[in-house]
Amino acid sequence: MKHYLSVYKKFVSTSISVETSFRTSFILLIIMDLFFFLSTVASVTFIYDHVSMIGPWQKDQLLFFLSFMLMIDNLHMMIFSQSFWEFSNHLKTGQLDYIILKPMSTIFSVFFRHFRASSLFNTPLFLGSLIYYGLKVDLAPTQWCLIPFLLILGLSLLVVIEFILSTSMFWLTDGIGINFLRMQMQQLARWPSFIYQGVIRKVLMTALPILLIGSAPVNFLFDSSHWPLLAGMILCLVVFSILLNFVWSRGLKRYDSASS
Repeated sequence: MKHYLSVYKKFVSTSISVETSFRTSFILLIIMDLFFFLSTVASVTFIYDHVSMIGPWQKDQLLFFLSFMLMIDNLHMMIFSQSFWEFSNHLKTGQLDYIILKPMSTIFSVFFRHFRASSLFNTPLFLGSLIYYGLKVDLAPTQWCLIPFLLILGLSLLVVIEFILSTSMFWLTDGIGINFLRMQMQQLARWPSFIYQGVIRKVLMTALPILLIGSAPVNFLFDSSHWPLLAGMILCLVVFSILLNFVWSRGLKRYDSASS
């Protein structure tokens, strides 16, 4: 673990150096994240100007859920997002050869390599929104203590599902479509589970459990009787982690270097 932390520290420092070398792009990324946050919150606020409840939740509850998901999204953009796009390029150019040769986990080398420093600047805004709406829904001290763990749990389930989806790039000539599919999946996860009905809701809660990413933790915070959702989320994380190791090893065997 100490070795991996030291390597990740180098990943972060080199990523910051590269990103801050292009100042205009760096500033534009910060502005883009800011507009994304404002437009997302404004859209929910606009809806509640016309209705008092959406499903079982009033305005502050849904905005807390949204803040929870935006915080996960912020962490995802900062730690993982760029690596998915770079993975597609590595496969096409053969750069993955050099990653495979490194004496460490290839999953770590591929998906933890690129750190997006611009997202760090807007983190106080996302965190402040989470704290503000947490106070509005009157969370208890024990619930506040659970939030960091639940954020990590939600982020972990999201990225494991994305890792598995990204392994399909080994069998495709271009990973751009997979990355856009991954982004659409994130859009679905940003809404609570009660928004969806019927077969779609069952699929997105079980076979592709992206609705558990936010709905399970937040429902548990609002009402501890929803603990089966949280237990199901942990089970899905374990099962999908095992599946990831299997499909990743198969993908590496399938990989035919573009540099050869």
